[in-house]
Amino acid sequence: MRRFIAALAAATLCACGVETASTAATAAALKKQELEQGKKTMEQAQKKIGQSMEQMQQARDAAEK
Repeated sequence: MRRFIAALAAATLCACGVETASTAATAAALKKQELEQGKKTMEQAQKKIGQSMEQMQQARDAAEK
């Protein structure tokens, strides 16, 4: 009986550890996805800024002619 209770307690504690580990892994995966999305957003913003700067330069060149 004592062995059964000890085994049950051990199994319960292991299950908690597995749940905690899976929760941490899920959180890490979400953070990774969030970082990747942030990088994409930053790249798009930089591209738009570059295009705007190019258009401003072309307008300036056209105005000088």
